[in-house]
Amino acid sequence: MTTTTTNSSLRQRGSAQVKKTPTKDLAKKQPGHDQSNLVARAQRSVGGVHWDYKLALLIFTLLAFATRFYGLSHPNEVVFDEVHFGKFASYYLQRTYFFDVHPPLGKLLFALMGWFVGYDGHFLFDNIGDSYITNNVPYVAFRAMPALLGALTVPIVFMIMWDSGYSLPACVVATGMVLFDNAHIGQTRLILLDATLVFAMSLSVLSYIRFYKLRHAPFSRKWWKWLLLTGISLSCVISTKYVGVFTFFTIGSAVAIDLWGLLDINRRQGALSLPEFGKHFAARLFGLILVPFFFYLFWFQVHFAILSRSGPGDDFMTPEFQQTLSDNVMAMNSVGIDYYDVITIRHKETKTYLHSHVEKYPLRYEDGRISSQGQQVTGYPYNDTNNHWQILPPEPYPETNTSPRRVHNGEVVKLRHIVTNTMLLTHDVASPYYPTNQEFTTVPIEEANDKRFNDTLFEIKIENGKDKQEFKTRSGHFKLIHFPTKTAMWTHTSPLPEWAFKQQEINGNKNTQQSSNIWYVEEIPSLPADSERMKMEPRVVKHMPFWKKYIELQRSMFFHNNALTSSHPYSSQPFQWPFLLRGVSFWTKNDTREQIYFLGNPIGWWLASSILAVFVGIIGADQLSQRRGIDVLDELWGPGTRSRLYNSTGFFFLTWAAHYLPFYLMGRQLFLHHYLPAHLASALVTGALIEFVFNVDPIEPEEYEASQSLLADGKKRSGERSGERSGEISPKHHPMSSTTSRLGHHSQLAMWAAAGVVMTAVIGGWYYFLPLTYGKPGLSVEQVLARKWLGYDLHFAK
Repeated sequence: MTTTTTNSSLRQRGSAQVKKTPTKDLAKKQPGHDQSNLVARAQRSVGGVHWDYKLALLIFTLLAFATRFYGLSHPNEVVFDEVHFGKFASYYLQRTYFFDVHPPLGKLLFALMGWFVGYDGHFLFDNIGDSYITNNVPYVAFRAMPALLGALTVPIVFMIMWDSGYSLPACVVATGMVLFDNAHIGQTRLILLDATLVFAMSLSVLSYIRFYKLRHAPFSRKWWKWLLLTGISLSCVISTKYVGVFTFFTIGSAVAIDLWGLLDINRRQGALSLPEFGKHFAARLFGLILVPFFFYLFWFQVHFAILSRSGPGDDFMTPEFQQTLSDNVMAMNSVGIDYYDVITIRHKETKTYLHSHVEKYPLRYEDGRISSQGQQVTGYPYNDTNNHWQILPPEPYPETNTSPRRVHNGEVVKLRHIVTNTMLLTHDVASPYYPTNQEFTTVPIEEANDKRFNDTLFEIKIENGKDKQEFKTRSGHFKLIHFPTKTAMWTHTSPLPEWAFKQQEINGNKNTQQSSNIWYVEEIPSLPADSERMKMEPRVVKHMPFWKKYIELQRSMFFHNNALTSSHPYSSQPFQWPFLLRGVSFWTKNDTREQIYFLGNPIGWWLASSILAVFVGIIGADQLSQRRGIDVLDELWGPGTRSRLYNSTGFFFLTWAAHYLPFYLMGRQLFLHHYLPAHLASALVTGALIEFVFNVDPIEPEEYEASQSLLADGKKRSGERSGERSGEISPKHHPMSSTTSRLGHHSQLAMWAAAGVVMTAVIGGWYYFLPLTYGKPGLSVEQVLARKWLGYDLHFAK
């Protein structure tokens, strides 16, 4: 049965279809239309100059620069995470090695700006609220870099919609939601990385869309240009922050679908042979994986080349790496360790000392497990005589052998606690906090030399050390492996109860490969200051291959990024972001009641989140209707609607999901700014859905087919143009870029009305929250309370 409406019927899937009428006969079939008029319309849709789009693009660009650069000098103090990224720029300019969990590109851009204006990096951005004016810092130049990228992001959003073939009202809505968003403005006016991230992410999407539009002209010059620009843009995303991998996933998914389509033997352009498909695959592999990867490596090479001097990042790296830095304190002050030296041992990550005291472990722990009641061995953060241990050989040297003997990598040693005159050991007794790990304790010398002898033996395993390498202070990072049980001495930050004075637990870790098992000898207290061993010889800066430095830094970056699990007063959860349930306090000034509170435009964010739900509902309803054999979309909204809704708007939705949903799997600290790339994608979906919902007068099937026929003829003729490949068609004349090829020259009044209502509400919300975005003017108590829409934790509310 066919469901009928006033003017047409909804096609039953699988039922008899109306035979398509050739384009040249369309006028005969349509009352009131002659062939010349129909063809003229199609020609205008293909070759229009789009002056209205160009004017809108210019206006949006000017507004973007105005909103991003307005009041850039306020406040003239360090704000929020400027303490980190401003500091890193100063370190680059001082060529001082530092460590950060993010890749180097975004920070290198800040350093480049500082270098342009002649800044020497003397200010280290130590505290929020420190004055830039007093310290003579060119902070406006630093802030101009993200402001520039943030301003350029706005026209890129417009071009994404334009190149995707959306109507001008749809372009205005999507671009306006980014232009007038308080979060995007606030994040791009400060010395922060997110402006670079969002700019590169949006440029990746635009470049891929332009590459995809040239899919019928493969291996042409323009095809290669946009393929490589997509790869370079992707590299810039992941070279700024590692969440850029979400953009790789987005583009990679689209590429995989495209390649799958190329394998289709029934594709309209004709089947590809396997060698031809191999060329397509190899080109995408080169342009979207190899080029981005080597471009990504390039920034690390620049990073290593600039940071040649020892600095605060030394402690995160191995001794081998540190010895490649000039002025390295570790390399200059390392001393060889002899047997019978008294040493202090410190944990590399937590900086706690190996410590012991006379107090015993309790008989029974809180969970009911029994201890050995031996002497406590703990981690203590301060220098103390209870941190002194004497390093001994397994068997005492003969009294006649008085010459010192150096300790080497791989040798078995014993450690005597000086103050209590007991010997360190671990045994098969569960530790206080970890039932699977072994307890560390000490026993009297007599017992250690008798039945507990084997339990007191430990092997020195220097990290990346060579066989029989000399064991030294500071530079000899090592693992202390219990010789009989092969467990590694380990500690963690959770303090023990009051019975251990809240000191850290030391236990035997069965996972000896864990990087947190590493310790180093800080000093030799028994060594006189005038000892010959203390005389330092000039050190030669060593060389380390790029790949070893790169891999070591990557491991350290990933480890410490995943370790960012501590709480923060303004951290938030992913489920809070689409609904803008809380923001982040960036800066306050008590005297003037001014504050910068990082918050999006609530009207825009709530609308975008609602539209995302509407899109899911439309797709679900369409799938259900198709199951029942009813084809609704193409009948009511015009031909090609379903393809466009799934492929174009669906691509924007995939971009949103790929940049949002993975955060639910992360255990690290998360903040509202992590949602900014996803919010941009949600703005694209919003613009597309505004067009879909309010397109009440779509193009007729006959006019659509006429325009497509003309485009096909144009594609054939384009192969005859000088310097172009056969079959190439300009992106500006591609069906995907021509709005009127889909919508015809019918009225867009409903779309403009919807766009006007949306933009009025968005601009109103933007303007209302501007004092919190720009940090001025100061607000009264009543004004602050009026802006606590969802209980935002604003300052000066009383």
